[in-house]
Amino acid sequence: MSFQLYQKQTTSVLPDFFPNDKINNPALYLPGDALVDAVNVALTVGQPLLLTGEPGTGKTQLAFHVANQFDLGTPLVFDAQTTSTANDLFYKYNALGHFQYNQNHPDALSLDQLEDRYIQFNALGKAIKAQKRLVVLIDEIDKAPRDFPNDLLARIENLSFTIPELDNKEFKAAVHFRPIIILTSNSEKNLPDAFLRRVVYFNIPFPSPEDLLTILSTKTDGLSTSDLKAAIEYFQSVRDMKMKKKPATSELIYWVVLLQQIGFPFSKLNSGNLNATERVQLNMSFSVLAKNKEDLEMLKNG
Repeated sequence: MSFQLYQKQTTSVLPDFFPNDKINNPALYLPGDALVDAVNVALTVGQPLLLTGEPGTGKTQLAFHVANQFDLGTPLVFDAQTTSTANDLFYKYNALGHFQYNQNHPDALSLDQLEDRYIQFNALGKAIKAQKRLVVLIDEIDKAPRDFPNDLLARIENLSFTIPELDNKEFKAAVHFRPIIILTSNSEKNLPDAFLRRVVYFNIPFPSPEDLLTILSTKTDGLSTSDLKAAIEYFQSVRDMKMKKKPATSELIYWVVLLQQIGFPFSKLNSGNLNATERVQLNMSFSVLAKNKEDLEMLKNG
């Protein structure tokens, strides 16, 4: 299979793109038994589930898998930022837009009009307003300010919030509509002890070679077991290098799909006997595995 993209100094033909729908299919997510147990504990006690683990090990995807398993639609996602506050989980008020409206219109908006035009409900706010079970994913909570996690749990326990801009209108969810809340952290900084005491915690370990084989068999088509084992063996040798950022499961999947699409012979991955074309192909593929200049050069020189 030839690999055609743009070419230097010639008219290029844009290739068709055929995405692999299996890669991000939540129904094909494969949680380990211990992770399944952690989910069930969180559901039973009604506490948020806090997930840690290497980037790319499936922390975010778990929320989509849980929502798919219980037929709860697409999870509502809140991406934590360094400036996030607990209120941001619920709503955002467009004060500037409201001010500009008041400057140009003599008649004040009703509270319903104000809510419709200038209040944007965010993940947890939408879940509470929905009055049904939903999954809420709060991603990378360790990026938020230090007081954010504790403020978050206080709000979650009450399952209610008020909006001062709407004359303190209250939104409250019934207890039986408690959202399923999944939090992720890349462990970039320690989370408060008071917060950790009030969540169910699980660290997703990096998959074993056997688990990687199962994952790749599920996420790819047309590759033999020997091809996948060769890819896993080479991938593990890459992870054994002293890289600044080791590639994770997600990079492995995309790397294998790329090698398949460009027609690289998997059987030669670990042979050290590549011809010039194969060496060029393999070097090109390292851009999927490496995420900085130093790591990329290490792979190409290795």
